[in-house]
Amino acid sequence: MEATDGQIAKETLELAFQISNMLETGLDRHTLSLLIALIDRGINPEPLSAVVRELSSPSSRTQPSFAFSSSAKP
Repeated sequence: MEATDGQIAKETLELAFQISNMLETGLDRHTLSLLIALIDRGINPEPLSAVVRELSSPSSRTQPSFAFSSSAKP
């Protein structure tokens, strides 16, 4: 019996998720699936991994990357 494309994709995601867990990346299946899809569409994995690291760092959750000026004029 041959596996369908959907079955292969599901098995591939499951294997990637297991590897992700072993490496303690903290990525859930949905996020991992989105990242794989972006890479499949030609996104460079190195800058993508930098973005993921930046977004998942504790400092990115507590400090905004921009500042509001109290002296801004309308």
